[in-house]
Amino acid sequence: MPLDFYATQSPFSDPGDLVHRYRDLPRDPARLARVARDLLIHRVEGELFGYAIPVDRLHDDAETRYTDDILRIIVERDDAPLTRRREVGDRFVGVCRDFTLLHCSFLRHAGVPARLRSGFADYFGTDGFHCDHVVTEYWDAERGWLLADAQLTDPDVTRHWNADFDPMDVPRDRFLVAGNAWRAIREGGADPRTFGLHPPEEGLLWGERFVAGNIRLDLAALNKVETLLWDVWGEDGEFGEPLSEASREFYDRVALTLGDDVPFDAARTLFAEEDALRTPKTVLCMAPYNGTSHVTLR
Repeated sequence: MPLDFYATQSPFSDPGDLVHRYRDLPRDPARLARVARDLLIHRVEGELFGYAIPVDRLHDDAETRYTDDILRIIVERDDAPLTRRREVGDRFVGVCRDFTLLHCSFLRHAGVPARLRSGFADYFGTDGFHCDHVVTEYWDAERGWLLADAQLTDPDVTRHWNADFDPMDVPRDRFLVAGNAWRAIREGGADPRTFGLHPPEEGLLWGERFVAGNIRLDLAALNKVETLLWDVWGEDGEFGEPLSEASREFYDRVALTLGDDVPFDAARTLFAEEDALRTPKTVLCMAPYNGTSHVTLR
């Protein structure tokens, strides 16, 4: 049952009326990751690729929640088969979530169980800091669930970040899923200031409250609700405020379910029964560039 669940599309990963664009895709997970990589550029990769990203694309592309809309933008800019590597100026301008969502969509279409995992990577340049990130978790018949980072599958990007591992088998001590990050702080004595979107000196998006938000995103994704990373629900305060002790104890319990080995029934039950965790139909979108708004999901 769990593998069947993750081998089918969600409303977010479904290519919809553009599914015919998938007919020439390979079936190998690594090749599919590279296809996704070559259709997208990350918002922060302009300098790396020697490309001045147009402001409208920088602001608007990554606000696209659904795979069919992402695909529509891609083929409007270049109508070639998806397997053809796009020129940088024709790529969708996204974030880690978009590489991963597209990779999961490809994998599910090929019948490979796949899911998004939210957590924190230690391989994005700042020594000792665990950066907010999203990767694919896909099923390998011999080894079970493996982590893959489609964003790293371009060798130039891999070299840029000095990633010394196979992007299709990310070590679990290099990417901590959200529940493990929470437990590292609460049980392992890790400094909460080293978990976030950026270090404390650059803003407020770090620490226990940020990790708790990541837990909500990870649980939602495990239930195939793969929202934007800045879609917010279940908050009990504002960024910059400490979590209450009751909230800390609540996430202590939730984090036990959201580790490397996820008990499927428990994850489904948590999402269904806990109002603070379940994604509502309308979320608060705190878009980095376009401002805050309420958005009703499909």
